[in-house]
Amino acid sequence: MHYKVFGRKTGLRVSELALGAGNFGTGWGHGAERDEAKRIFDGFLDAGGNFIDTANGYQGGQSESMLSEFIAPERDRLVIATKYSMGTTPADGISHTGNSRKNMVRAAEESLKRLNTDHIDLFWAHVTDGVTPMEEILRGFDDLVRAGKIHYAGLSNFPAWRISRADVLAELRGFAPIAAIQVEYSLAERTAERELLPMAEALGLAATLWSPLAGGFLTGKYRGGDDNNRASKLGMLVHAEKSARETALLDTLLAVAAEIGASPTHVAIAWLREKARRSTTALIPILGSRTREQLDATLGALEVQLSEQQMARLEDSSSVPAGVPHETIASATPRFTGPQTLDLPIIPVA
Repeated sequence: MHYKVFGRKTGLRVSELALGAGNFGTGWGHGAERDEAKRIFDGFLDAGGNFIDTANGYQGGQSESMLSEFIAPERDRLVIATKYSMGTTPADGISHTGNSRKNMVRAAEESLKRLNTDHIDLFWAHVTDGVTPMEEILRGFDDLVRAGKIHYAGLSNFPAWRISRADVLAELRGFAPIAAIQVEYSLAERTAERELLPMAEALGLAATLWSPLAGGFLTGKYRGGDDNNRASKLGMLVHAEKSARETALLDTLLAVAAEIGASPTHVAIAWLREKARRSTTALIPILGSRTREQLDATLGALEVQLSEQQMARLEDSSSVPAGVPHETIASATPRFTGPQTLDLPIIPVA
């Protein structure tokens, strides 16, 4: 396991892969019991990982509660990230949801108690509520940083324009900076390349990448009909072979895996690691394993190297339209390159 500085806004060192603890617990009716979750946690640490990502709402709070036991002997060597915005249980009510400062402070205090720690290393706004002013979110983060309850703040599942504005506002007003973004990104979901990832590189923000296997789609197992009711449980989190693009992508992924004697899982994660290597800021895939066997299978990607030709094939089969304004810019670019003669009026100088 290699380590990276967590973007250009921090000096924080994190492992190149993060462990997502969304499957720690069974509050959603599926997930890992305590002993299996501990095996996953131990396997990740044994591989050199130090970055754990959870949320107040994962498994109705069970994820944070389980982690409190696991992290206790290792707290100082670990980077613990958690989130607020979504509420912990459906019974919590409207005051326990959203991005407001009220909800932020309450959620931070409750997460500190469940995690049994005196600080949260990275605290995320889990998803934009579309109404809370960015100034309010930033001031809340800043107060928590100054109080020592969180060390860094980040924005998960926010549009690029709001993140960019937050970055500028924090700098101008002397607030704690936004350190990172969290976004879905994989071979199956590459639309973050349009705005979010270029923005993160330009502003020096780290990016943690959720669902790197597209909910299991990139393992190839769903092609054989082994869905284990997962799609009905997780809905949009699971991608499907619903168009010619997904079919071409899966065909290419399986072919590359066969060529190098690896699994499709290895190839999908290796593609992300190579994308991260070429980035000027930290891109950190989050592994959301439900069993120790799944984790071990995923960590095998650390030994996989893809050739330039294999990378190009995967890029081509998984590409998405750049959209506006990027396609317009690309079509106009030739007009602004190469030698040109401009017929400008001659203005006499007195």
